[in-house]
Amino acid sequence: MSLETWLLYAAAVFILTVTPGPSVLMCVTNGVNFGARRTLFSAIGSVTAVVGIMACSAVGIGALLAASSTLFHVIKWFGVAYLVYIGITTLRSTASSFELPSAGNRSASRLSLYVKGFLVGASNPKALLFFTAFFPQFIDPAAAQLPQFAVLGGTFVCFELFWLMFYATFAARLRPWLRVKGRAKVFNRLSGLTFMGAGALLATVERASKDA
Repeated sequence: MSLETWLLYAAAVFILTVTPGPSVLMCVTNGVNFGARRTLFSAIGSVTAVVGIMACSAVGIGALLAASSTLFHVIKWFGVAYLVYIGITTLRSTASSFELPSAGNRSASRLSLYVKGFLVGASNPKALLFFTAFFPQFIDPAAAQLPQFAVLGGTFVCFELFWLMFYATFAARLRPWLRVKGRAKVFNRLSGLTFMGAGALLATVERASKDA
């Protein structure tokens, strides 16, 4: 892989990861509710899902996903349902202020934060489309593929984890302002509507036609 190819790829990844999406919104919400340090578990969960999608692309499942209408739509509608579920749950929250969980609940909360991050990352339409359609274009079929996947995958993971934690840290710094009574309701309403909007956007995504 040439340096020029990697720089082009890095530029594309930068644009993809800096743009707010479901995973960013999840980390912003968790950053406000739990702080940046504990939101790291959500970010790692999201990145784990990305690595899984990346591995599927590496073994050719991405091509199968692009070719199979049934498989594509099963995955897509699962993602839609989960994003809408998060949106409805957030909208129905009655909390009027943000409070950190008690110390006794930290272990379970870390696991739930990781699982939520994984599910949101797995249903992220940007990652799904990137690794099934765009990512393979940077692979040189004439060269050893494992090192290329390692470099390209590692680049994506570094960018993704950095920006997720950047947004989480920024949101955590706003927490003192957001913890004023009543502001949590406004934040939850906006977050819930955004998650539902992301679900609606994912519902419009269609697989690439083989004849295109």
